[in-house]
Amino acid sequence: MPTTTFLSATEAAAALGISLPTLYAYVSRGMLSSSPDAQGKNRLYDAAEVRRLARRKADGKRAGKVAQKVLDWGVPVLESSITLVADGRLLYRGHDAMELACTASLEDTAALLWDCSARRIAEVPAVPLAAAQWAAWLRLWSDSTPLDRALVLLPAAAAHMPRVWALGRDAQLDTACAVMRLLAAAMISAAPSNEALHRQLACAWRVRNRHQAGLLRAALVACADHELNASTFTVRCITSTGTHLFGAVAGGLAALAGPRHGGETVRIAALLEEASRAPDLDRYLANRLTREEGGTQGPVLSGFGHPLYPDGDPRARLLLGMLADCAPTRSPLGDVLRLARTVCDTTGAEPTVDFALAAIERVLDLPDGAAFTLFAVGRVVGWIAHAMEQTRDGRLIRPRARYIGEYDAAGLD
Repeated sequence: MPTTTFLSATEAAAALGISLPTLYAYVSRGMLSSSPDAQGKNRLYDAAEVRRLARRKADGKRAGKVAQKVLDWGVPVLESSITLVADGRLLYRGHDAMELACTASLEDTAALLWDCSARRIAEVPAVPLAAAQWAAWLRLWSDSTPLDRALVLLPAAAAHMPRVWALGRDAQLDTACAVMRLLAAAMISAAPSNEALHRQLACAWRVRNRHQAGLLRAALVACADHELNASTFTVRCITSTGTHLFGAVAGGLAALAGPRHGGETVRIAALLEEASRAPDLDRYLANRLTREEGGTQGPVLSGFGHPLYPDGDPRARLLLGMLADCAPTRSPLGDVLRLARTVCDTTGAEPTVDFALAAIERVLDLPDGAAFTLFAVGRVVGWIAHAMEQTRDGRLIRPRARYIGEYDAAGLD
């Protein structure tokens, strides 16, 4: 049996051409594994696994040369004109998303991403669904979580809607508006409405301060899209098969709910609660990092360190700044910000948008799960934009696998 060779964190990061915080983020997201050394003080990385990841990264850099074959029986890269993440910025169709979040509504952002007018969206009737039927469904699922309600009610509503997605531009926009409003209505247990979505959330959560309502608006816009993350890629794969938009969005919602994606907000909410009860924050974090995350040489806590933003997630920066400006006088804002500073001082990792959403939920005393609701209601706009783009492309997404298992070479002759 060959002996396994291990690398230190510094050696592994150098082999991959990344920083240590990014290396730890790779581990936290399951892209790389680590194990303790003999003394249990540092983490070690399997050299062969590091080399495989380095090869995949190199393949990804070369993939642009075969972009026309991508995911169409080819290399996993997709061409898109919707969102760009580069140089620490997030752009929606060339517009700075953080600047949009300062003033635009989610409906304005939908108009930009869907390439239509905001008036076109506003004029679409709420949904072609009987109010009594929707109210009965809400009563039936009143005790469920927002996620469970949406996963049940979206397919139920689809049965009462036109069954074909690619019916033409006007029909697509009508369906898109219906899906956007029905998802929000299901998650906040309300009737579908044409009112601005951030105002619907503010009403459901009893947020009456206009600056706080503005923060909800900004959070929705900041979450609207983020290139080909797991949920968006899922939506595009499902759409490429010809499935109706309701099915594609339900698949995206299921992917978003995972604890390594939008579902991470639930873990961060638990972290904020646990940290608030710790008599010594520094000691609590040291123990937490050592016990659960492999020490300061291992991955950072949930909600910190985004691989695409080595210098910090601009969405978190914007939302936490706005939260500081509108937090109630007596709120846990100080504890939340102190936790963020302490984690950054300890690990070098900055807060992500997931942390910011969980912070909004906690500081504004919103219902449990409000952070995930903000994420999902905002992100559905991006999912729909990608579904529209994938429909126009018309090809089935079907990448090939690079086989790395055992095989009988003689059997291939």
